[in-house]
Amino acid sequence: MHTLLFEPVTIEMKSSGEQRIIHSVEEAAEFLLIDWPARHGPTYLAAQKVCLDAMEGQQSIMDARAAFVEAAKTADIFVNGS
Repeated sequence: MHTLLFEPVTIEMKSSGEQRIIHSVEEAAEFLLIDWPARHGPTYLAAQKVCLDAMEGQQSIMDARAAFVEAAKTADIFVNGS
């Protein structure tokens, strides 16, 4: 499987100040599934689904990026590159 790259998104966890740059659909999906601070809510669930669907070729890379950015904003995670 090839990496589904998109324009990088820098996120910053409000609680720790830790910054991370997300470069691909795979990184976004991993962050959502493993490192997301609160795994609930409609935008979180939508982003998770869109990213997983994009990895299967059922959604576009840009849709996955947009859903990830929207979920991050909703979760009060600083987003740069939106």
